[in-house]
Amino acid sequence: MPSPGQPPAPKDAAEIQAWLIRQIADLTGVAPDTIDPRESFDTFGLSSREAVMLSGDLETWLGRDLSPTLVYEYPTIARLAEFLAGSPRPAESASLSAAVRPALTGRGDEIAVIGLACRFPGAASPDAFWRLLRDGGDAITEVPPDRWDADAYFDPNPDTPGKMVTRWGGFLTEVDRFDASFFGIAPREAANLDPQQRLLLEAAWEALEHAGQRAADLTGSPTGVFIGISNSDYATLFHDQAGERGLNAYIGTGTAFSVAAGRLSYLLGLQGPCLAVDTACSSSLVAVHLAIQSLRRGESRMALAGGVNLILSPAGTVYFSRLHAMARDGRCKTFDAAADGYVRADGCGVVVLKRLADALADGDRILAVIRGSAVNQDGRSNGLTAPNGLAQQAVIRSALADAGVAPDQITYVETHGTGTELGDPIEVQALAAVLGEGRPLDRPVLLGAVKANLGHTEAAAGVAGLIKVILTLQHGEIPPQPHIRQLNPLIPWDRLPVSVPTARRPWPADGPRLAGLSSFGFSGTNAHLILEAAPVQPQPGAAPEAVRVLPLSARSPQALKEMAARFQTLLESPAAPALSDLTYTAAVRRSHHDHRLAVVGATPDEMAQKLAAYLRGETTPGLAVGHSAAGRAPRVVFVFPGQGGQWVGMGRELLRREPVFREVIEQCDAALRRYVDWSLLEVLTSEAASARLTDEIDVIQPALFAIQAGLAALWRAWGVAPTAVVGHSLGEVAAAYVAGALSLDDAAHVISLRSRLMRRTAGRGAMAVVGLTLDEAERLAA
Repeated sequence: MPSPGQPPAPKDAAEIQAWLIRQIADLTGVAPDTIDPRESFDTFGLSSREAVMLSGDLETWLGRDLSPTLVYEYPTIARLAEFLAGSPRPAESASLSAAVRPALTGRGDEIAVIGLACRFPGAASPDAFWRLLRDGGDAITEVPPDRWDADAYFDPNPDTPGKMVTRWGGFLTEVDRFDASFFGIAPREAANLDPQQRLLLEAAWEALEHAGQRAADLTGSPTGVFIGISNSDYATLFHDQAGERGLNAYIGTGTAFSVAAGRLSYLLGLQGPCLAVDTACSSSLVAVHLAIQSLRRGESRMALAGGVNLILSPAGTVYFSRLHAMARDGRCKTFDAAADGYVRADGCGVVVLKRLADALADGDRILAVIRGSAVNQDGRSNGLTAPNGLAQQAVIRSALADAGVAPDQITYVETHGTGTELGDPIEVQALAAVLGEGRPLDRPVLLGAVKANLGHTEAAAGVAGLIKVILTLQHGEIPPQPHIRQLNPLIPWDRLPVSVPTARRPWPADGPRLAGLSSFGFSGTNAHLILEAAPVQPQPGAAPEAVRVLPLSARSPQALKEMAARFQTLLESPAAPALSDLTYTAAVRRSHHDHRLAVVGATPDEMAQKLAAYLRGETTPGLAVGHSAAGRAPRVVFVFPGQGGQWVGMGRELLRREPVFREVIEQCDAALRRYVDWSLLEVLTSEAASARLTDEIDVIQPALFAIQAGLAALWRAWGVAPTAVVGHSLGEVAAAYVAGALSLDDAAHVISLRSRLMRRTAGRGAMAVVGLTLDEAERLAA
């Protein structure tokens, strides 16, 4: 025995192994000679509480501080003994060193998030989601009656067959509602679609709109689809209610996981990779990782990635109650001493991804940048569903290496954070082991877990965390962590460089905004992402006040009214975007449907008033409402008139505001200078020279020709192209030029020569426009 005050003598692996075998035999009643030190602790029937007790006894025997979750990091007697004796196995050392290898790809492979959409409990949009997070909100409710009868299924004993220990969950409303006609799905097929497929269609469309990507432009494109999905409640309910006799031609595709992803590619005409991913709780983050790899390899130019989860049947909650995973009060109390499990939740989220270089080149708005990602597996842990702290460390190191980021650069980590008694300590200590390298205790990593706000959205949990991190980076704030009363005592907070914010705080200003994101599946598949705040993109100068057009469209009259109401609210808001940005996005970056309206105005208030008039069923100048014939492109004719429409100052505003128009006028000026002795630009812009537009026909006609050519180019730049052209008098020259029958040089030559010839005959005759029929005119002229 060591003398008082002296540390105990170190033990070798054989001594430790023998002690562990004796302790496990005492705890479980298993005969010592039947205990195989190569088997995981769970095979001996060791409960999680007994595992913590074992760690405590081991700490006392060895006389050194040990983690209470040690048996989950070294899940066999042999591995734990070797670790404690200071002799880790070579294979283990090799695997950890491999995890910190330099990234195989050079920098420049960052991925931009350019759009997102979500449906979470209490938050049907990204803005609503951010408000919930910012305020530390809790979206958990009692089980609604349209899901199941909570009273009939509740029992406080988790081992009661067919019962559950909770009445709570995070639920979406109106999951039975779906605008099937918008997606061209027949009513009978729609009725057989798993609502998870319906949610994905809605979220994917909204994410593309948020990204400014028009669906029509994506047809045939190498756009990938990567969807995490693992819940088959709808198929179970259908079979329970209809049986084999109720099977029809739609239920197979309506409930297949592969079709949940494939239907997106089919309806949008996307021809990149398309995968449904099921790794349980990490499904959607693994889907994002696969999308990143596809973008980096060049097989996708853009990708939709995300996940979905709907709790439609009580069966899953009954199962997880038997697994002792459900929190009895229906709250994920992540990091708290009262953590006793999680609460299940609905959810759906989709992000739109591009390579950063492509997004910048395309002029896309960038929400955040994914620097790196990694996926691995727990392997032989302390039970099939038990976490593996060393595997978690390895996946974080791999993601950091892939991102080219040092551990001490990470400021915030959105954890998996289910709120289980041992899961939280294992995860926190794994994070501290990696991110604590080179980090002082006074600059801790901040930790959060969105499950405390929403519940565990399972296959959508990873994308829920991803969207939270993106919003946090965008707003420059780290939201508070709900349900923290007393920190979990199994985590040595005073020795770890980690902290949990319980109040909203600004993102630290020292260095780049870098965050980590973890998602772990109960089958053992782990994923981790490294994200950075979006780069500062060049902003155009403030657009001059001008009259602008706001085009809106929808698939039905009612949907158009709802859209008009939303835009009216937006235009009346103090946070309304610049009118130039709003009208550009609505015109150029949105898909256009058959039911349409447009309002014209120079200010947000003016446009809001015209939208209000439309909603009241009134007509007003600057408001147009119409319907485009389905499947038929509009047949537009450009009509070019003759002389008579000129005025002093014409074209000046367009020259100042519209680059396309100015470019054509400059080209016409250069072409005309070969045939005239005056400057077109000077005539249009100079007060002195513009007087020639009133009485000099050989100036008037070339100037009108140039104005007509510029207007035609401007309409085309706005997406309005003619099916045919027609011209009268000098307008014939402009029509021929726009149709391609004359080159610009030929058109300039013709209009210059024609106007000079007409000047020679000026004053020798006259023309009149009269409102008579041909017969009446001939009779009067006889």
